[in-house]
Amino acid sequence: MAASNHVSKVAMVGNGGNSGIYIAQALMATKNFTVSALTRPNSTNSLPEGVIAKPVDYNVFSTLVEALRGQDVLVISLNAMAPPDTQEKLVRAAGEAGVKWILPNAWGVDGTYEPIGRDMPMMAAQTKIWGLISEIGKSSFIAVSTGFWYEWSLAIHDAFGFDFANKRVTLYDDGNSKIPISTWPHVGRAVASLLSLPVSEPAKGPSLEKYRNSQVFVNSFHASQNDMFESVLRVTGTKREDWTITTEPSAERFSTSKALLGSGDRRAFGRMLYSRLMYADGSGDFLRYSTSINHDLGLPKEDMDEATRRAIKRSQEVDAWSRE
Repeated sequence: MAASNHVSKVAMVGNGGNSGIYIAQALMATKNFTVSALTRPNSTNSLPEGVIAKPVDYNVFSTLVEALRGQDVLVISLNAMAPPDTQEKLVRAAGEAGVKWILPNAWGVDGTYEPIGRDMPMMAAQTKIWGLISEIGKSSFIAVSTGFWYEWSLAIHDAFGFDFANKRVTLYDDGNSKIPISTWPHVGRAVASLLSLPVSEPAKGPSLEKYRNSQVFVNSFHASQNDMFESVLRVTGTKREDWTITTEPSAERFSTSKALLGSGDRRAFGRMLYSRLMYADGSGDFLRYSTSINHDLGLPKEDMDEATRRAIKRSQEVDAWSRE
């Protein structure tokens, strides 16, 4: 029997996470994939309907290998608080199990861009796992960078600077620095569309081979804080004068937050990350030096106001949860 020119069996880590849920749902919606989730025995996360649970023990390497055996693709979407060696264990297990393709944990910030990697070495470290995949030589990787997640970032004051409950917003510099951002549904659609491409079909367009061992970029919007603010005003029916608006130099916010992080304040990481990506020099804008593959994947345009509406609802839910 001739080998298929498409992948069909996808194993995921992080199905219960913010973006992982949408990736799993989008894969299942195509009806072209069998999706499995590597889960810890004591996990309380619920999986999307149809996803097969495969309990593993990250301290027992053989359980990872067995869960990944027979899979075409491993999609890794790890929480930032996951143990630092988790992804390495998964990559080594994927190689042992013969998994041909890995989408590593590279969803947000492009730490490979020299100015960002220089100022935040922890972000540049993502390339080490790409090197490990190549060194093992059993799998190929496609690193999908999406920019910040819109629903997450807009809902948190330490991220895009909006405090919806008190109608306050902090703008970095003049608030006009544009960056690429993606909604969670867009991330899911991007992965499903990418993995639906033929493995190799260069004469007819994009393929997995085209993107083998490389980084690709997708985004929903290319927007500044002021663009987001205008969307917030439309959605909430408010005017700028209804809000308390403050400004803060992005470089000053970055240096202050980096110092706080160094002294043990873990919450400072978000403030550091977002302020650095919004420098006026555009170094946080991957569309200045690379091209989105939205068109290659046939991804639809999105409505920012609808995404803003979801983010505001999420912020209200987070506030209610924090008061309980």
